[in-house]
Amino acid sequence: MTQVGVPGRPDGPDTGSGRVVVLGATGFVGGHVGAALDAAGYEVLAVARRPLKTPASWRFRPMDLVHGGPEALTSLIETERPVAIVNAAGEVWSPDAEGMRRNNELLVDRLLAAVAASGARPRLVQLGSVHEYAPQPRGVLLTESSPEEPVSDYGRTKLRGSRAVLRAVRAGEADAVVLRLSNVIGAGTPTASLLGQVAAQLLAGSEDGAPAQVRVAPLRSSRDFVDARDVSRAVVAALRVPGASGRVLNIASGVSQHVRDMVDLLLAISGRPATLVERGAAGLRPAGDDDWMGVDVSAARGVLGWEPVRTPRDMVGDLWRAAAGRE
Repeated sequence: MTQVGVPGRPDGPDTGSGRVVVLGATGFVGGHVGAALDAAGYEVLAVARRPLKTPASWRFRPMDLVHGGPEALTSLIETERPVAIVNAAGEVWSPDAEGMRRNNELLVDRLLAAVAASGARPRLVQLGSVHEYAPQPRGVLLTESSPEEPVSDYGRTKLRGSRAVLRAVRAGEADAVVLRLSNVIGAGTPTASLLGQVAAQLLAGSEDGAPAQVRVAPLRSSRDFVDARDVSRAVVAALRVPGASGRVLNIASGVSQHVRDMVDLLLAISGRPATLVERGAAGLRPAGDDDWMGVDVSAARGVLGWEPVRTPRDMVGDLWRAAAGRE
C-alpha cells in the first residue's frame, strides 16, 4: 500500500532487552512499532513479504506468512527465540473480501500454529481493530465489553483473528494480548485513508502552482483518531506487563473528532492554497448525524499504565511533514 511519508523514530528510554519479531514491519503501523521497540532497546527482527527499506539497526527476513505455511515461521521462532512477536500484518479496508480473510484470519491461524509447534512462549501482541465491535449510538463509548457485531468484512475478519488468539490463550497454547486500535494517524499514513488522500492531493495540486482541488467523499462522520506514536508506546507496554495476557484492550485517543475538523486541520497545517470539494454532498452535513465513534481507553490505562498523550495537531503535523518531505 502506498504511504505518505515514512515514520520517524520516537523518543524513548533504552529499557528493553531481547529480540522482538515484528510481522508486517514494513507497513504503516508496523514501521512505527518497530521504531518504538528499537528506541526502547529491543532488537527488531522485521518480517514482511517484500524487502522494503528498513533502518540499519533492524534485521530483515522476507517471508510470505499466508502462502508459505507455518513451517518457515516455526523455524524462525525456534532459531531466534524472540521474547515477543507483534502481529502488525494484515489487510486494511480492501475491496477483496478473500484477501482480507487470508491476511486477517488465515495469517493469524498460521502464526498461532507456528508458536504452538515451536514450543516457545514469546508474548504475542495481536493488533486488532475497534471495527470488531458493533457501531454504538452517538455519545456511547466503545468498551471492551461492547457487542462484537462488526458490520464490515474488515471488522469480521479482524474479529475472527482476535478470537483465535484468545482461544489459544485459554487453551494454554499462547501468551498473548489483543490491542484493538482506532483510526491510526501519523507519518506514513496510507494514501488509501481519508487524510492520506487529502495530503496526496495537496501535494499533487502544488505542482503547477495553482490551488489544489481536494475532492473527498461527504465528511459527515466522527471518529476516534489515535497517534501512531501513542499506539507504538502501547505495544511496548503490552510486551512488558504480565497481567495483560488474555486481555483485549482498546487503544485510542478517547476523544471523538469530526472528520471535517481533521481535514480542515490538515489543510491549515499544510499552508497550501486549496479548495475542498465534497463529492455528492447536498447542502450542509446533518446536525443529527449518527455516524459517530468514540472509544473508552480506561482499561488500557489500568492494565498497561498507558494513556494517549499526543493531540490531533501532533498526528496531523507528523503526517504532513513526512508527506511534504518526499516532494
